[in-house]
Amino acid sequence: MRTDGLASGDGPYANAMDDATDRILAAVHAVPRGAVAAYGEIARRAGLPRRARWVARVLARDTDPALPWHRIVRADGRIAFPAGSEQFQEQARRLIDEGVCLRDGRVLRTADDDLDAALWAPR
Repeated sequence: MRTDGLASGDGPYANAMDDATDRILAAVHAVPRGAVAAYGEIARRAGLPRRARWVARVLARDTDPALPWHRIVRADGRIAFPAGSEQFQEQARRLIDEGVCLRDGRVLRTADDDLDAALWAPR
C-alpha cells in the first residue's frame, strides 16, 4: 500500500492509478546518474504517453528521499522550477554534482554528445 499520499482511494480505478504511479517512479529510478530525462520521456517509458504533467504531479508529491527527481527536466533540457528558487538551486546542485553540464538552468551539449544523448533516451 502506498504511504506517500498518491493512492487514489478505494474507487474502481485505485489499482490502475497506483500501478501507473509505480511505473512512473520505476522509470525515474531507471535514469542513470549523470543523465537526465524529460517528463514526457518518463511518461512514455511508464506506458503513459502524453502524460508529462502526471509525471510532474507524482514527483511533486513523492516523499522518497532516494528518488532521483532531480534528473527529470523539461523537454527542452531546462530545469522546470523558477530560476533562482530554492528548488531550482537544489536541482542544479544535484545535477552538477553528478557531472551534468548546465548553463542558465539548461542541460548543455558537449562536443562529445548531443542533446539526445544528454537527455537519456536509450531505445
